[in-house]
Amino acid sequence: MDHIRFVGLDIHKERISIAVAESGRGGSVEYLGEIANDPDAISKLCDRLGRSGKPLAFCYEAGPCGYGVYRQLTSLGHRCDVVAPSLIPRKPGDRVKTNRRDATMLARLNRAGELTPVWVPDPDHEAMRDLIRLRSVVRQMVTRARQHLQGFLLRHGRKHERGTAWRKAYRRWLSTFAFDHPAQQIAFQDYVDAVTDAERRLQQVEEQIFSLLPEWNQRPVVDALQAMRGIALINAVVLVAEVGDFTRFSNPRQLMAYFGPVPGEQSSGETVWRGGITKTGNSHARRALVEGAWAYRMRARIGRHKVDRIEALPKVVRDIGWKAQIRLCRYRRLSARGKNANVVNVTIAREMVGFIWSIACTVQSAPKAA
Repeated sequence: MDHIRFVGLDIHKERISIAVAESGRGGSVEYLGEIANDPDAISKLCDRLGRSGKPLAFCYEAGPCGYGVYRQLTSLGHRCDVVAPSLIPRKPGDRVKTNRRDATMLARLNRAGELTPVWVPDPDHEAMRDLIRLRSVVRQMVTRARQHLQGFLLRHGRKHERGTAWRKAYRRWLSTFAFDHPAQQIAFQDYVDAVTDAERRLQQVEEQIFSLLPEWNQRPVVDALQAMRGIALINAVVLVAEVGDFTRFSNPRQLMAYFGPVPGEQSSGETVWRGGITKTGNSHARRALVEGAWAYRMRARIGRHKVDRIEALPKVVRDIGWKAQIRLCRYRRLSARGKNANVVNVTIAREMVGFIWSIACTVQSAPKAA
């Protein structure tokens, strides 16, 4: 530990700023300048810094440049941490931010052990996560296209009075429209085509997810999570792709904090104040979790669509899923106390995390078959 050189990297699209902190509380912190953000330049940097014979400990902030630098540095035998930007200690009065300062700060905090590393997925896991996030983007495009069409209809007094939107009856209702002015008919048809194209694209992405899922090494966890009510195939894939290794959380409270449905708090002295949820952590996983929590509005039961899906699962996983229903199907009881519906749903979603953690850890910690 006394001979490690701590290297802070401030990574951007074209350039990387480098600072080195020597071991020890009073060790010097030196800014070394910038290099190009390409593998050859990074390899030369490692050779130059490694000439002293001291081990190197790199770190950089998680960001849009991905994990390529991490994988290259670890393949060269160096330690590297990708740290969470939101958990980096910052001085409230510091109003100057430059690449040099960021690199120096990372090197100094890495030496002090004040940085929180994130979990880095392997290339296969990252590829599945990219596909899941593509689905999230396309789903938002579907929602936006539908809103544009409905806004156009509302402006022209066309209201759908019966049934649920976007089902067969609603689409037949859309096909009956004819506007007097050609420009309005063109605009209407373009809005309809945008909805159709976005829905077709969403279907294609989901089909790709279904086709690649059998080859994914996390498939057993995806299957096991579907023992939970409110978690079907897509939601299970989202949760596993975003969280990855559930066993890295030593208890479910840590996973709850990662999802972000825990209340914020500002307490001082005798004053205790708790507000809305923190919304920190992974927003993709939190959205899937909150959507699934609405399924617990009804009484505890295993529907026909779940029976075949969970039949092949281990008994311990099925028991956890049923225990979750017994515990969480209390939406009406909480609502009867005057609680807001969204507050009740988030409360249930937060407690779902404990059962999800238990199921995932049971599967991921089980010995692999030879």
